[in-house]
Amino acid sequence: MTAPEHGPEGGIGVVIATRDRADRLATTLDLLTALPEDPEIVVVDNASTDDTPTMVRTRFPRVRLLRLPHNKGALARTYGVLHLRTPVVAFCDDDSWWAPGSLARAARLMSEHPRLGLLAAHTLVGPGRRPDPLNEVLAASPLGREPDLPGPSVLGFLACAAVVRREAYLQTGGFHPLLFFAGEESLLAYDLAARGWGVVHCPDVVAHHHPAAARPRPGRRTREARNELLTVWLRRPLPVALRRTLALAATARHDPDARAALAETLARLPAALAHRRTLPPELEADLRLLERPAPDGPPRRP
Repeated sequence: MTAPEHGPEGGIGVVIATRDRADRLATTLDLLTALPEDPEIVVVDNASTDDTPTMVRTRFPRVRLLRLPHNKGALARTYGVLHLRTPVVAFCDDDSWWAPGSLARAARLMSEHPRLGLLAAHTLVGPGRRPDPLNEVLAASPLGREPDLPGPSVLGFLACAAVVRREAYLQTGGFHPLLFFAGEESLLAYDLAARGWGVVHCPDVVAHHHPAAARPRPGRRTREARNELLTVWLRRPLPVALRRTLALAATARHDPDARAALAETLARLPAALAHRRTLPPELEADLRLLERPAPDGPPRRP
């Protein structure tokens, strides 16, 4: 598990995947285009049916727009990464953006730490800038801190608050098309770590996230449960995959979301088995460590 040892030169870009949220995207672009770093920005439009393309072209002529003929979900980010040529790429959703100075700090960390493949930022939620609960989980990762990396090692992150080394992202293939959207981050973290890239939490890099509603979108719980199980089938040992499948089947007896997730997983299982590649033993051991209950609570994932 080795990674190339050279630092990025040439700046940082931002990729935003969006669909049918022109108003929220406009707010995000207003804030990103005002950043002192003046990043290159690519908006990847997941086949919007609203006025997203017109809005981007008329209000933000310096922003590159990439229109997809069909909704590709999280895979849209990969199209954006391919479209950029900057060695470092930050992700945004259409309701998230980066604090001034954070992109420059992220690019510097990438340059100073050649093995760093992905940086998970500190996320502040809503107008009140409430710390996302994930911040504390990442900061307390039991995986510790390796001497050549700038923060604690983690195996999870928020896609809307992540910065990647373009080379590392493309080397892994990026977000997996089988998962489409929701909970797609874990698999990418596993694949980066399996190839020797560092995945760390850096609290001094800050992202803002302003989700539109407190309640999740319809079907999100189903997609998250489906993708969590598909990720297990794609990368974890067979006994783990069977155990997790049986657990979801038990929950499905009384939970319609779990029932739908199980059905969707089984429909995609042949494709998952075709792309199955188990993780190195040391990485599987790290995952088992993360899944152990904390002394005073639930498992310490991600």
